[in-house]
Amino acid sequence: MPAKRPPPPRGPSKAKPSAKASAKASQKARADAHSRAQNSGKAPRPPKPMAAKRGWIRSTAYWLTVLFLWAGIGVGGVVFYYALDLPDTDQLWQVESRPELKFYGREGKLLARRGRLAGRPILFEDLPPHLVNAVVAIEDRRFFDHFGIDFWGLGRATLANLTAGGVVAGGSTLTQQLAKNVFLSPDRTVKRKVQELLLSFWLEATLSKEEIFALYMNRVYFGAGAYGIHAAAQIYFDRPVQELTLGESAILAGLLKAPSRLAPNRNPQAAHERAALVLQAMADMKTISQDRLTADPLSEVRVVTRSSDTAHYAIDWATDRLPDFIGRPRADLDIVTTIDPALQLAAERAARAIIDQYGAERDVSQVAMVVMTPQGAIRAMVGGYSYADSQFNRAVLAYRQPGSAFKPIVFLAGLEAGLTPLTLMTDAPIDIEGWSPSNYDDTYRGDMTLTEAFAHSINTIAAQVSEKAGRQNVIDVAHRLGVVSELAPLPSIALGAQEVNLLELTTAYATIANGGYRTFPHVIDEVVSYGGAELYQRQAGAALPVADPKNIAALQDMLVTAVERGTGRAAAIPGLRVGGKTGTTQNWRDAWFIGMTGDLVAGVWVGNDDGHVMKKVTGGFMPARIWHDFMTESSVIQPTAPLSGGALKPKSRGLFDWLFGD
Repeated sequence: MPAKRPPPPRGPSKAKPSAKASAKASQKARADAHSRAQNSGKAPRPPKPMAAKRGWIRSTAYWLTVLFLWAGIGVGGVVFYYALDLPDTDQLWQVESRPELKFYGREGKLLARRGRLAGRPILFEDLPPHLVNAVVAIEDRRFFDHFGIDFWGLGRATLANLTAGGVVAGGSTLTQQLAKNVFLSPDRTVKRKVQELLLSFWLEATLSKEEIFALYMNRVYFGAGAYGIHAAAQIYFDRPVQELTLGESAILAGLLKAPSRLAPNRNPQAAHERAALVLQAMADMKTISQDRLTADPLSEVRVVTRSSDTAHYAIDWATDRLPDFIGRPRADLDIVTTIDPALQLAAERAARAIIDQYGAERDVSQVAMVVMTPQGAIRAMVGGYSYADSQFNRAVLAYRQPGSAFKPIVFLAGLEAGLTPLTLMTDAPIDIEGWSPSNYDDTYRGDMTLTEAFAHSINTIAAQVSEKAGRQNVIDVAHRLGVVSELAPLPSIALGAQEVNLLELTTAYATIANGGYRTFPHVIDEVVSYGGAELYQRQAGAALPVADPKNIAALQDMLVTAVERGTGRAAAIPGLRVGGKTGTTQNWRDAWFIGMTGDLVAGVWVGNDDGHVMKKVTGGFMPARIWHDFMTESSVIQPTAPLSGGALKPKSRGLFDWLFGD
């Protein structure tokens, strides 16, 4: 049967347009529409923005979510990593203590106690309620409510710091402070802060609030070497913790902010001002009544006065030197020093009085002083204007240019090279390898003897003496006399343009006063253990000559002339033969005077820590005045022998002389 044919088309057939053709048609339609709009003067209607806006919001939300997730993973990883490195918590209940060191001066007077003093552990029940309230009021008001971190206190501290433009408040809780003090280092790192937070949470989860508070009070530093409330109560008030008064508790609570600066035995005014804030905070929290606050509890406070209120710089230096003789102290020790308490007080009074009188108008803020015997026993040491303000020992650690105070070394080298005090030299302009030194007053005096040039500190002649002797020989003489700093053979060495410290330069003068026999500075005579065992005792060694006695005698006479009619006239003491030399560095940055009698050598420096210039302060002004005032008072305390001008070999001394006199 034949197949049916499809019906014929009713009209002309049209092929289906391709995708490419459709795209072209659509593009043409849009172009025609745009053309018609332009011809009619109407702009085409813009597409609706809602779809695009929703897409941007979704994209931003997505990537923020991703960012927060990765940040959370990163923070969690850091926390987990630092948690793996948390310190061992077994030491929590161990109250560590270092040996106590007692330092004695001449005649057995107690000067100071050093070391990490830690009393026996105190339970929370042993603490007076007003002491607990005082610490909580000033350090952590929500201590008994928070879980280790006080977000409210942290926010308040942050706001206060931002307002002040600096760090004026802290947000750490007592729990955080305990974690830091017991387990962690004081380094300000992210690791330490994270571990501090983790340990705080652990402490709060493991211990009661009372246990945390007691541990904190047993560990915290209260200044003056006192670690723990038991030691602090004994050192400052000489009483057990249980008997502390409200005023005493406020003083101790106030110390926690800055124990060294606010220690009541060093800065009583600042300690009382801080304690007043503590009492006001307690009144605000209503842990004391307003009537009790008005009664002024601080008026009842009496801080124990101890002999450790002086010689701090000398004791610090002695503490640093102690391991050289006995190694690291591992038991309580008694250390007999060479310090004379009366001379120490005289040195401190003389130094402070001159700075108080002239410091403001002459722009001088610091002073240092070393007093020793010609044999090297340190009798007094002043390392700065105020130990409470700065414990930096300028007598030992500060290196400054000595200026003309270095010239005795230069002239001794000249004497060893064949010059004499009567050798004539010409004060006139000179040139040494392009260096042209000038005198203080920019004038020249022509021919003069070395003695006269030394007395008036003539720079051009000092430079000639240095060149005649040889710069390397000048350095050799300096080291033989006791200067230990490295020196370079530059032409300017003649004028003391290289840095030394006060102790070593005073030692060099002491060697001159000792007749040319080498002086070794020392401050420790004997060390005895708490049980009575003698661990160290200084022995008088054989006298070591380092210079010809005739040259030393001539130099001593030149030093006397410098005081009698030279730049050191302000140091002169009527009826007493003394010698010394001034030093003033370029631009008035440093001023020195180092002088000697028959039994004492004292060096004085004044200046500023940052090296800014003083207002025309010379060594013959403030330093010489300090030296004079000290020597005048010390001659009453201890009869002063005149400088002989000769060079006699020191006699052998017995143990008693080494311990209690020279």
